[in-house]
Amino acid sequence: MPTPPAKKFNWKNLGARVASGFVLVPLVIEAIWWDKSGWGVVVMASIAAAVLAYEWAVMSTEHGRKRVITVVALAVIIPVVVARYGNRDPITGIRAAWALPTAWSLAVLGAIVAALAAKGAVERRADASYGVVYIALPCIALVWLHGTHEGPAWTMLLFMTTWFADTGAYAAGNIFKGPKLWPLVSPKKTWSGFFSGLVCGTIAAVVVWGLNNMALTLGAAVLMGIFGALATMGGDLWESILKRRFGVKDSGGIIPGHGGLLDRVDGLLFAVIVVSAARLIVLLGWAR
Repeated sequence: MPTPPAKKFNWKNLGARVASGFVLVPLVIEAIWWDKSGWGVVVMASIAAAVLAYEWAVMSTEHGRKRVITVVALAVIIPVVVARYGNRDPITGIRAAWALPTAWSLAVLGAIVAALAAKGAVERRADASYGVVYIALPCIALVWLHGTHEGPAWTMLLFMTTWFADTGAYAAGNIFKGPKLWPLVSPKKTWSGFFSGLVCGTIAAVVVWGLNNMALTLGAAVLMGIFGALATMGGDLWESILKRRFGVKDSGGIIPGHGGLLDRVDGLLFAVIVVSAARLIVLLGWAR
């Protein structure tokens, strides 16, 4: 049986991705870099949480979607807003010690409430509960990361590593193709895309490190890029598993060239946990 011809690179889809990037990237950079209050990141995370809650409800429920959307969104947004008060205020210098533990506690409580509220709306109530955990933990970690010393630089490193790893993997995978990475989970992903994403993400991390003169060694910056890129691609694969679990192709259609917002930030949700953990290790002095 003859082998079917390889599909040509989808330049139209890449163009849509680039166009979307030109709209979204400046907004993200504004929130991360120029807004010194920290509320820009909170607003960005809260808007993303609302959209992600909607997409999660559409993927995971057949009935009572409005109820699930509302509960999941509130269970994420409230802890995110509370977490902001755990960061040092740029004007007063005050930091509320209670804020971060309260934010984590509210997220756990929200996951429990979501499971109770989703009765009759989902196949398993744990799906609604997991939706809160899946979205809330990265959003809280993002707000915390941005509020630490050198937080904007670390947050920029996170986003650039994720963007370049994702784009490098997509472009190389479509151009060079080759053996599949994990065909049972994601038939389109290839080993060429994986290694390209790893290299691109690492280069992005090192460039951000150098431009911002961050208090890290070059070796630490390289490791940040490697683990950040690995987390990005791991998050992408995990979302593929979730979409197969719910029988959907895309999480939505809000972003041209990507599908839903979850399709765009799936890797970021994992990478922010890794980068935040690394930041905590550095702050605690364990990296010496």
